[in-house]
Amino acid sequence: MKRNLTTLTACAAALLAMSACRSRTAADLPPEPPSASTPEGNQEGNVSGAVVPGSRADFIQSVPSDRVFFALDSYALDGESRRILDAQAQWLQTHANVRVTIEGHADERGTREYNLALGDRRANAARDYLQSRGIDPSRMQTISYGKERPAVEGSNEAAWAQNRRAVTVVPE
Repeated sequence: MKRNLTTLTACAAALLAMSACRSRTAADLPPEPPSASTPEGNQEGNVSGAVVPGSRADFIQSVPSDRVFFALDSYALDGESRRILDAQAQWLQTHANVRVTIEGHADERGTREYNLALGDRRANAARDYLQSRGIDPSRMQTISYGKERPAVEGSNEAAWAQNRRAVTVVPE
């Protein structure tokens, strides 16, 4: 009899332990804490389905592109690039408190040093154009990644054309 009571107690303890270890459902868990970086915790600038003015999501939605492209071994802005930068300048004038980083990039051809210098000239060309459109230069910083951060992997003209770029980045 004592053996049956011990077995019964052990089984009850095992069942109790197993029920305590059950996986929790989403309803049992507390809500995720809001992020400190944006209102209501959405890092993409989207609060309850609405885009927050001045956010990265607003920038991407409002301008034709966050990047401009360049010809081989060039940092000259063509007509399409100027049109995109004009739209970016207009958005930046509307959101005067937003600071941006302009990244310069190159394709994989050329030395690391050459491509870093070329990426720098591309980022500065975009910054200078935005400045000529009334954007305060203290709101813009530039950085060159050269060939270190390709947008498209590949060793062909289609990939290289996508990697010769300057990207305007609005912080999250």
